[in-house]
Amino acid sequence: MILHNGPVYTLDPRLPQVAALSVAGDRIAGGVDVREGEIDTVGHERVDLDGRCVLPGFTDSHVHFLEWALERTRLDLTSAASLYEALRMIAEVPAQSEWLQGHGWLSARWGDGGPTAAALDTVTGDRPAALWAHDHHTLWVNSAAMAATGVHSADGVFQEWDAWRFPLPDATWAERAKAVTAGMLEANARGVVCVHDMQARGGREIWQHLDADRRLRLRVAMSVPLDDLGGARALELRTGFGSRLLRVGPVKAFMDGTLGSQTAWMLDGSGDRLLSEDELAEAITEAAAGRLGIAVHAIGDGANRAALNAFERTRDRWEDALVRPRIEHAQCVAMSDIPRFGELGVIASMQPAMIASDRDVADRRWGERAASSAFRLADLLDSHAHLILGSDAPIEPLDPLSSIAAAVHRTLDEREPWHQSQCVPVADAVSGHTAAAAYALGDERWRGCLLPGYAADLVVLDTDIMANPERIGSASVVATMLDGRWVYGAPPW
Repeated sequence: MILHNGPVYTLDPRLPQVAALSVAGDRIAGGVDVREGEIDTVGHERVDLDGRCVLPGFTDSHVHFLEWALERTRLDLTSAASLYEALRMIAEVPAQSEWLQGHGWLSARWGDGGPTAAALDTVTGDRPAALWAHDHHTLWVNSAAMAATGVHSADGVFQEWDAWRFPLPDATWAERAKAVTAGMLEANARGVVCVHDMQARGGREIWQHLDADRRLRLRVAMSVPLDDLGGARALELRTGFGSRLLRVGPVKAFMDGTLGSQTAWMLDGSGDRLLSEDELAEAITEAAAGRLGIAVHAIGDGANRAALNAFERTRDRWEDALVRPRIEHAQCVAMSDIPRFGELGVIASMQPAMIASDRDVADRRWGERAASSAFRLADLLDSHAHLILGSDAPIEPLDPLSSIAAAVHRTLDEREPWHQSQCVPVADAVSGHTAAAAYALGDERWRGCLLPGYAADLVVLDTDIMANPERIGSASVVATMLDGRWVYGAPPW
């Protein structure tokens, strides 16, 4: 197959653009240099791009896939601008299941009060209700939910470990499998061919079942919760083990909470410390002994400094293990710590769409630190840090084009760019979802670029966003190819 008559971007700086791309089976067979002129397509299946743009298939470098897949069918309170509006939306949900579950509320936007069990009781009655905050670090439940589980708090609000351990009802196997299958189709429609799955609990058995049944439509790197590190070591698992589509990813740890829940660990001592620097250093050492990488959640500047310190202290261990350490989110980083990412080789795994959703809360709660330390994508790139991008779905939409737009423009609506000096070039934003993301898993020699011998993972867009970055927001995915097969939008178009 030869794709021609449209711009093809390889994401390899040595030959960034070719005039046509040849695919043979599950591999890229070659490209034709734009300087070589006419292309001979006789004897090959020809796909006329008609001006459409081809890029390597997108990776979402941070997603909680099962949570996102399940929540696509549940109440979404993202648009609720007040407690009154949230309660009105909750009251309108039909009683189709024993529990009412939802997500997306952000009390920082509300001027008429915060979440309480008493308020929730007024619209839910005896039906148990559990609603995750936008950041999934705070859970709002009603009195019926507390009575049903035997777990109580004074106001029906639980945070961090207390929230994650609240005994919510599990979806059935059939419900989970159906949600994940539908989620894969939606991810493909967004141009996604690979996810780094940071799911805390559940989902791994479904991924394995789909892989064994040859029904996987994504490449998946499954993280290992830090609590399960001992089990992973006992089983002698290592990062990278698995099949061509499904592999073991890094160990996932948490240093702190979030901006929205006011639990981010800051240098001024505020916030929650879920893991100390010493505890993280010990975990890194243990993981490296089993050749397991570490991806650590760090939001606040205090958490990021402690994580960088721990990686620096254990550098000889993880370098010898040939694993690539990551800090997930890196939302607020002191200026003096930004060069350390590049110096140490610690990957910054960030979610640009949060720039749009968190900017007002960051300005209000972090003040001047928001201007000097928050979402410093350009500064990290300038200091030679390795930057990869994702969504943190279900926190933000699983949509790489939205993420790229936020990184390039620092806004996703009619508002002015937020700290415009931190806008990044479109090529770097695209790389964060393609070539750079492949590097984070050690895959840079066989996927993430459109080069001869590389996996035939690609996305076709209706707009050349590389040449026209101002049009990213209106661009659409036309087709997605994984391992040489069309998983969305097969031609002809």
